[in-house]
Amino acid sequence: MNKHLTHINAQGDAEMVDVSEKAVTERIATASSQVTFPDDVYAVLKENGFNTKKGSLIQVAVLAGIGAVKQTSSLIPLCHNIPISKADVSIEPTIDGFEILCTVKTVGQTGVEMEALTGASMAALCIYDMCKALSHDIVIGPTKLESKTGGKRDFNRQ
Repeated sequence: MNKHLTHINAQGDAEMVDVSEKAVTERIATASSQVTFPDDVYAVLKENGFNTKKGSLIQVAVLAGIGAVKQTSSLIPLCHNIPISKADVSIEPTIDGFEILCTVKTVGQTGVEMEALTGASMAALCIYDMCKALSHDIVIGPTKLESKTGGKRDFNRQ
């Protein structure tokens, strides 16, 4: 196995990966995150149709996730600034919280895994922010890559 950290050069210093020799392909990644609430807090949210004083919990979090996708290279120092063809954030209620899925698409020389993970994470953080007045016992996670296609190796979490 010849695995190595791609953002560390031979001298051990951080560097941005040179993607100039990579093929331009369609690249898609999906990441997920979970937000879990104490039972009494989730009951209040459901009772109010997932609306808070700050607005629609789900709609505001979707916008936060999409906005974060577009800002990923500003937040993560070694990420490339890439054109985003599509960013989709879906948030579905679960038995005790929300499941967030963020799918990002580009046509380029590097993938969009970090953008998908950033979008899912920020949507979760937005939900926390909008609900923290009810409880600080809200749990975010796990946040994980679900799938990616279009690069050297595809990935699909089983």
